[in-house]
Amino acid sequence: MRVEDVTVRFAGLTALDGVGFTVEPGSIHALIGPNGAGKSTCFNVLSGVCRPASGSVHFGEHELTRLRPHRIAALGIARTFQNIVMTAGTVADNLMLGRHVLTRAGFAATALRLPSAVREQRVHRERAREIAELVGLGRLFDTPVALLSYGDRKRVEMARALCLEPRLLLLDEPVAGMNSAERQRTAETVRAVREELGLSVLIVEHDMGLVMRLADAVTVLDFGRRIAGGAPDEVRHDPAVLRAYLGTGKEEVPDPDPDPDAEPGSGPGPGPDSQERQEEEHSA
Repeated sequence: MRVEDVTVRFAGLTALDGVGFTVEPGSIHALIGPNGAGKSTCFNVLSGVCRPASGSVHFGEHELTRLRPHRIAALGIARTFQNIVMTAGTVADNLMLGRHVLTRAGFAATALRLPSAVREQRVHRERAREIAELVGLGRLFDTPVALLSYGDRKRVEMARALCLEPRLLLLDEPVAGMNSAERQRTAETVRAVREELGLSVLIVEHDMGLVMRLADAVTVLDFGRRIAGGAPDEVRHDPAVLRAYLGTGKEEVPDPDPDPDAEPGSGPGPGPDSQERQEEEHSA
């Protein structure tokens, strides 16, 4: 995916100002920045929820900025949201919703349970079960979502997006609200999804320690502008990033939640406390 010079304005307020970056095939790319930096607006542009005033977004040979969300989804771009969208039904029911765009049987054939529709439904359900296994929900496949833990509900969100069989997965704060163990499991799931399915991942997340360990490349936004981009090690030492997060010229951004398996001194990224302080400064 190539994002080129994208600008978004709301009633005179510039939410994105000439933003550009590229998500390479098969990579995990992180989009980070303080609260109000424009990350969610950027996701809304990429998924067709919001149209930019100028700029372009290319996915393969397709230009996306004038397409509606369902057309973008059909091209192979799936998105999760910050808040859990569905709590009704079982895990299987929720994942089958993600197969809807791939379903060929019509309403009448499905309602009448014609043999062709039944066969197709069976195939989709088995694929949904495989995806549930991939993200660690296999044993919960027939469990009502309302009975799941918060972390497992977030996994359902990811699994439903994966049921679309995307080539690019947009993850909007996938570990928000999780404890340390749940965050680690989710990071492992994202890696497994990338390796098993061969897709690209664009992730927005405030847990900078996790982001810096997980991402192949990082783009940093601040007040709607791209202020830095590159490999995680480059970004964590960038003076503009340090100022945006900490308002300081420290040599590197600290990681308050270091990887227990990492070597000493290797944990990058600002964490939730630093993020919250900066959000307060930005909203002041």
